[in-house]
Amino acid sequence: MGPERFKKTCERLRAGRLPAEGLALVARDALGRVIGSVRLWQVEAGGVPALMLGPLAVDPWWQGRGVGAALMRQALARAAARGHGAVILVGDAPYYARFGFSPALTAALDLPGPVDRARFLACELRPGALAGGRGCLLASGAMAPLTRARRRLALTAPARRAS
Repeated sequence: MGPERFKKTCERLRAGRLPAEGLALVARDALGRVIGSVRLWQVEAGGVPALMLGPLAVDPWWQGRGVGAALMRQALARAAARGHGAVILVGDAPYYARFGFSPALTAALDLPGPVDRARFLACELRPGALAGGRGCLLASGAMAPLTRARRRLALTAPARRAS
């Protein structure tokens, strides 16, 4: 994933937030080493709640062995079991189509930054869950606790003057 991930549009929705409850998953090998992970984050558009998936990451040695697909299936099943209605992501349409993702469901949605519309996909876990969703996605999940470094930055940042 590397440092370039922080420049991605979806990272703006994840920054400073916690993943949705119970929806940060890790795959491990027989020795307990992490070989893949996926996280889902709470978002909303026009008052319609959804989840944003990402990143889905698999160790290069394990890629092509079904780890990513297993993580996807588990993440979607857990999200549905927790009552979530839809999952949105930015990714490879041919890969994610097999899980029910389509760009048609994001036609009325946007992201807070540039996005390739063909890669902006959604899957409804409950039919009609994205009906009425319009406009830019906003982060709606719980805020992450402030780390020491973030607190120090917040304390040293110049105060903004009210106009």
